[in-house]
Amino acid sequence: MWPNAVANALSRIEWVFEQPGRYLDASAFCSPGIIDARDDLEWAMRHLPSGAKRDLGRLITRIDEELERRTLPEPNYIELATFGWWWTRMRER
Repeated sequence: MWPNAVANALSRIEWVFEQPGRYLDASAFCSPGIIDARDDLEWAMRHLPSGAKRDLGRLITRIDEELERRTLPEPNYIELATFGWWWTRMRER
């Protein structure tokens, strides 16, 4: 992982969540977008020591709740679930 990767991922997610509207629009998912940022956080979780993992885990829980609230299930993307549940979400079209 590169320096400041977690900070950059959190910054991208914060920017996306600041956008108005009930649902996230498609531009929020463009690369590098919220999906890439969430992938980066997942990777970091696997490599952090336990204390930092707990702290980041609390942030990720809140991020996941907001991501789930502002997206819809996309049944056509179910095969992408192996990458992470967030890959199976649909954004505003």
